[in-house]
Amino acid sequence: MISSSPLVDWLLESLELQASLFHVGRYCGGWHASTHGLARASFHLVVQGHCWLHIDGEKQAQRLNAGDAVFLLRDLDYRLSSAQQADAAQRLPRMAMTALDRQAQDGVGLVCGFFHFKSGLSSLIIEGLPDWIILRAGDPSLSAARALFELILDECERLPQPSSALLERLSHLLFLYVLRQQVADNQNLGGLVALARHPQFAPLLDQLIEQPQQPWSLESMAACTGLSRSAFFKRFNELAGQSPGQVLLALRIRHACQLLKSNHTVEQVCAAVGYQSIAAFTRAFAKAVGVQPGAYRKQHEGR
Repeated sequence: MISSSPLVDWLLESLELQASLFHVGRYCGGWHASTHGLARASFHLVVQGHCWLHIDGEKQAQRLNAGDAVFLLRDLDYRLSSAQQADAAQRLPRMAMTALDRQAQDGVGLVCGFFHFKSGLSSLIIEGLPDWIILRAGDPSLSAARALFELILDECERLPQPSSALLERLSHLLFLYVLRQQVADNQNLGGLVALARHPQFAPLLDQLIEQPQQPWSLESMAACTGLSRSAFFKRFNELAGQSPGQVLLALRIRHACQLLKSNHTVEQVCAAVGYQSIAAFTRAFAKAVGVQPGAYRKQHEGR
């Protein structure tokens, strides 16, 4: 396994997400299910039996067995089904789930939910990752994830019913373990992970993180990489899928959020993230976060 760099570790630690369940239960007979069209990332953990994953554009369906999981990081046109053939899966009905039955010999038991990634830096990190990731029960490199899955299985057997809050937290942790392994093993990832791995751009990213208060211009960022202004802008966009200004803004807003949570004043935070005008900072922060910095600070007072 290729070790992750400190910069990549920092990016993964900066990922802010929430997991929420939408159902835990069992399907039997002929069925299909999908959350396509809800504009949300989703996850599906197979805790019993097996089913088939059909993704539009993929020639072959993926069989998901007990202990497997799929994490869909985009709103893909997909369906889970009892049928292996895509056309048969489309014709099968949507059915209501029944309660999990660990003694059942047929059907499939699922823990399903949604991921919500915060806008800004977290969204930029996710955009460089694959559209979907499958966790396989027999993958020896995911032993820590396997332990978490066992905890999920144990919780599903809890009577009279499993705790939704605990399943959400365990699913959240499971995804982070799978994501860390994906970043370590997949050298073709784009986005901020690609920047953090690139020997020419990693030092610049490190400086942007450590010194967001500096008056970074396109010329000064290009100088850090030894490239001309135009070559830097082109290569940065190719690697990150975002412009240097978008990445700098995301890093500054994340740092501003951390400082506001630590009870710094708006004036202090404004200077700490490189804005000369409180009005300009307030506009940028409100557009990125959805509330003004003063209101954000009040929301997190005493936490």
